[in-house]
Amino acid sequence: MPKKLVNALTPMTVKHAPAGRHADGGGLHLLVKDTGARSWVFRFMLKGKSRDLGLGPAAGPDAITLADARLRASALRLKVKDGIDPLAERQIKAAEAIAAQQAAQIAGKTFKDVAKAHIEANEHSWRNAKHRQQWSNTLATYVYPVIGDVPVAEVGTEHVMTILEPIWRAKPETASRVRGRIETILDAAKARGYRQGENPARWRGHIAQILPARARLTRGHHKAMAYDELPAFMTKLREREAVAALALEFAILTAARTGEVIGAKWGEVDLEKAVWTIPADRMKAGKEHRVPLSPRAVEILEATRHLGKDWLFPGEQSGQLSSMAMTMLLRRMKADATVHGFRSAFRDWSAECTGYAHEVCEMALAHTIGNKAEAAYRRGDLFDKRRRLMADWATYCASRAAAGGNVTPIRQAEAG
Repeated sequence: MPKKLVNALTPMTVKHAPAGRHADGGGLHLLVKDTGARSWVFRFMLKGKSRDLGLGPAAGPDAITLADARLRASALRLKVKDGIDPLAERQIKAAEAIAAQQAAQIAGKTFKDVAKAHIEANEHSWRNAKHRQQWSNTLATYVYPVIGDVPVAEVGTEHVMTILEPIWRAKPETASRVRGRIETILDAAKARGYRQGENPARWRGHIAQILPARARLTRGHHKAMAYDELPAFMTKLREREAVAALALEFAILTAARTGEVIGAKWGEVDLEKAVWTIPADRMKAGKEHRVPLSPRAVEILEATRHLGKDWLFPGEQSGQLSSMAMTMLLRRMKADATVHGFRSAFRDWSAECTGYAHEVCEMALAHTIGNKAEAAYRRGDLFDKRRRLMADWATYCASRAAAGGNVTPIRQAEAG
């Protein structure tokens, strides 16, 4: 029977032993590699299987001494005797440490952190700068004050409802967009491993059971002026000496959206041909749109061209006109209408007072053709017909305006 090893190694052996495995007894081994690296290994038998557990280095600045290695081996032998697998125990502790570290990282990720990261990662694919700004503005206004500093893993239904309930009826369009953006950010957080479980901002099967659908609310349509009141309004509008007044008149004459007008630059306009070409990245439908300019619309641009700015309608300080300039002008004029509502006035007038075909009127508004078969066969943009339509619209708008129609001089000191 071989002699049982007990404390077979010495400090000198540990320091000078050649490559190989050197037993000290009681399961403790010194492992020396060909490179000279030395480490301690504890070998044990459990359930008929032999296993090795590394204890640490036997040389170098962090070396474990022979005496300490024996103490560690002795403690491990007691665990094995009690049926405890020290290797499995170590793996569990390592997993718990990793989980704790991950939990700490997750706890440090606030909703605002994830939201900002999502915007930065995706804003390049969004249609325009206004869309990017709307994301940031709605979150800053309605969401961050409530959950901006809340760990994203802890955001729940009660948080979402705190945000939505005050605006759900008063601002249904805004509330709907806010809910959708919260849902998107929480989905992104889950995909990155920052949270688990269902999305508390999802509509179907969740928020829909708490809040009424938007279809049951006041839809918040843009207030539109009746088209028969428009000529009188245009007369008053021409009396205003401001860039915002010219911008609003131009928007009405072209039936364009606010963003399309205030974002327009001179490179989009051909005054000689009386054409304004809006690039696809500034259009709601993502498709280039040519706008025929009536003589009055050209006259307005001739009046703003001398300002020498990049924008057709520059702001008072710099850059383009504020998105609120025309709205504020309407408020000062006490007009019960929105800028967007003038598109509705144009559509009502074209349907009730002209004989132009439906598709001509819809294309003037840059609406997408709903019938896919018709859209597939229609390659042109009916530009000549739309030019006649817009000329008739301009004539109608000026039907009660003062004769002569010279553009009122602009005072740069006023923004609206």
